Amino acid sequence: MNASEAHVGGEGADRPDRPPRVPWGAVGVYVVVSFGLAWLVSLPIWLNGGPDAEGLPMLITVTGMVMMFTPAIAALVAVFAMRVPRGDRLRFLGMWPLRPARRVVWFTVAAVFAPIAVVALVTFAASALGLVRLDLVGFSGYAEMLRAQLAGLDPALSSALPPIGLLVALQLASIPLGALVNSVFAFGEELGWRGWLVPALRPLGVWPALILSGAIWGLWHSPLILLGYNFGYTDWRGVALMTGGCIAWGVLLGWARLRSASVWPAVVGHGALNAAAGLVVLLAAAGAEVDMGVVGPLGLVAWGVIAVITVILVLLGQFRREPELAPRRARRSDPSATPPGRGGRPDRNGGPAQGGAPDSAGRRGA
Repeated sequence: MNASEAHVGGEGADRPDRPPRVPWGAVGVYVVVSFGLAWLVSLPIWLNGGPDAEGLPMLITVTGMVMMFTPAIAALVAVFAMRVPRGDRLRFLGMWPLRPARRVVWFTVAAVFAPIAVVALVTFAASALGLVRLDLVGFSGYAEMLRAQLAGLDPALSSALPPIGLLVALQLASIPLGALVNSVFAFGEELGWRGWLVPALRPLGVWPALILSGAIWGLWHSPLILLGYNFGYTDWRGVALMTGGCIAWGVLLGWARLRSASVWPAVVGHGALNAAAGLVVLLAAAGAEVDMGVVGPLGLVAWGVIAVITVILVLLGQFRREPELAPRRARRSDPSATPPGRGGRPDRNGGPAQGGAPDSAGRRGA
């Protein structure tokens, strides 16, 4: 086992990718900056009617895209203003190096599909529990929604729809691509949440770090959740549902961060979650009540499904494995890194390799 695959020896282990103790001052600054910027970005909506603002869905979409970069800004403040960490910043954030390549790449590839599978599992579990009716043949709910939207634009369009099964197949096939596109915006969040905050809180222990960072992540969404985003609630219920959902998903994304030592699986996984978020709406039957607080990817059923997945990972010992990214490659100018037989030879006393004396043509001896 090489150094990059070594397990953590405890919260006080000497590692360049996490502090020996929680930098509470920097954590406080990070939280204030990320929350403050989130509310600042959302302020125009609140000043123009809040939940009753005209064109609210589009306003929330645009505001949310901008808001997703506020945790990255907060992380940069923590790194450069608060100087946490003082060095090896890209390694601390899990951005670089991308080695061991096999581990980083395969975790990132898996992150494209695993959240989609989890969201699908949540959808079918909700159906099995009788909490939502699905139509996996005629996709009547999606067809009804499309016709209603197109009728508002041009009644002729609603009667010229391609086969609904084809449209649904195209939607499903586009989810992995959507995961990659959404990852651009998810990077803004994940650089903060899993890139900086999780390793900053890691000295508390694995579970406190994952749960606390997930709770902070959920509460950060409050400016939009209180507008009715995601769940349709404009009070504490929406915030509570979002916080619970973010704790659940934060455990999985945080595990991917710690298990791979890289932030990129969490970035792509977050993008995949956002891309697959509307799956239950796509598959619901016409007239079915879809309560996203119960059957959505952040709802109550999702909490239970993710809890089961987490227990399986725990039983498999996955939360005990926290390797590091590959150590820095030694520079060629470092004599201690010169392998025997290259650039010199060991002396007769077993000392370090020494180069041969140059011959008359300026070449070194063999």
